[in-house]
Amino acid sequence: MDKLKGFLKYPRREEETITVQERVKNYQEFTHKLSNEELNEQGARCMDCGIPFCHSGCPLGNLIPDFNNAVYKNDWKNALKILHSTNNFPEFTGRLCPAPCESACVLGIIQPPVAIELIEKYIPERGFQEGWITASPPKTRTGKTVAVVGSGPAGLAAAQQLNRAGHTVTVFERDKKVGGLLRYGIPDFKLEKRIIDRRLAILEEEGINFKTDTHVGVNYEIEKLKEYDAIVLCGGATRKRHLPIPGADAKGVVQAMDFLKQNNEVVDGLSEPTEDLHAKDKHVIVIGGGDTGSDCVGTSNRHGAKSVINFEIMPMPSESRTNASPWPYWPFTLKTTSSHEEGVERNWSISTRRFITDDKGKLKSLETIEVEWVKTESGAPRLQEIEGTEKEWPCDLALLALGFTGPENTLSQQLGLEVDTRTNIKAGDNYQTNVPNIFTAGDMRRGQSLIVWAISEGREAARSVDEYLMGKSFLPTKGNGDLPAA
Repeated sequence: MDKLKGFLKYPRREEETITVQERVKNYQEFTHKLSNEELNEQGARCMDCGIPFCHSGCPLGNLIPDFNNAVYKNDWKNALKILHSTNNFPEFTGRLCPAPCESACVLGIIQPPVAIELIEKYIPERGFQEGWITASPPKTRTGKTVAVVGSGPAGLAAAQQLNRAGHTVTVFERDKKVGGLLRYGIPDFKLEKRIIDRRLAILEEEGINFKTDTHVGVNYEIEKLKEYDAIVLCGGATRKRHLPIPGADAKGVVQAMDFLKQNNEVVDGLSEPTEDLHAKDKHVIVIGGGDTGSDCVGTSNRHGAKSVINFEIMPMPSESRTNASPWPYWPFTLKTTSSHEEGVERNWSISTRRFITDDKGKLKSLETIEVEWVKTESGAPRLQEIEGTEKEWPCDLALLALGFTGPENTLSQQLGLEVDTRTNIKAGDNYQTNVPNIFTAGDMRRGQSLIVWAISEGREAARSVDEYLMGKSFLPTKGNGDLPAA
């Protein structure tokens, strides 16, 4: 194998998938593993370019050429060490991240980019397989206590980093199990929950305390939280965006996250399916074309929906980059997910005007109109309906996948924290709020975002908390591959 010409010799490879007919019968992951040699070749495609733009594309600052090279050399253990130095949970990001690093890959200018996310997924899998990923509790404790509220990727990253610094960390989670949206928002066919549980076992062995079914400020007194030396709020952006149109309160109009959470609990054996949140034999319309909408499509097909339709109010994106998003920026191009491939009718530039019910208040159809985006005199886009394009669609279940408007304001009010206009908790570059010992990270600070941003913010907030408690910190900064001092 010739590394210098690897990008010329080896094509980009993706994992092959189980057939649609087979995979929609269950909620398991459905990809076939690549061979070790095939993965070595994918590592060889990395050009070792003088300025690795993939670094700037990655919110975590992953040392991508370094672990690519290690995989090419078949040095998987070193690849794992490199990847773990900047990313606490590569087995999550390797499955769920939209890979902005690949959009910034230099090779991507002329060829398909390096399969960075694929390689990132296989490195921790090899690590768990070989027994290299083990608990590494701190050698000494500082005597300082930290409360982390929320056990999504931001909270888990903050907790592990602070625990590594020697602080005693307790993570509070309001749901039955740890993981946040990783567990309750992401379907198992994208992330089987055993992947979370094996990492959770490592974190518990390292000494992190987890308290589930504990909703701070609700069934856990806020005054008890103040007993900790520092607090890190990582509760996410959980306020769901609604659709303020006639009939929105009809039986059959459901928030996407309620639908997905309930299904994940059913798959996990935590609850029984309910008719209101099940798509079997129903005409399903998913309103919203993002990843959550895609997850609803895949889940509805597994339920056995009669039909699945997807609405997006924005125009259909281009299949390739446009001048509006030049390299190395994230390209706003058409994304077709595995769930889309399983069966869905996709519609763009369409707006829902009203939900139509029967005489019992149950959803039976909805009315739409086609729209276009026109520029105003100021240059700002404005939504305009196209007369004569009204249409009625049969619909038994409408799933609102419209995103989130920010975090709930209960905690901020009880703790006396300043918030911005979207109810995000205000914090400076050091993640510190207006109350000195309270910090915040992830979606609760920046609004709805990516898993890589959540982990990045959790790590960075942990360093700031450590500096606040100890006056200095040996935890790594973003993009610094030095391992933290234990």
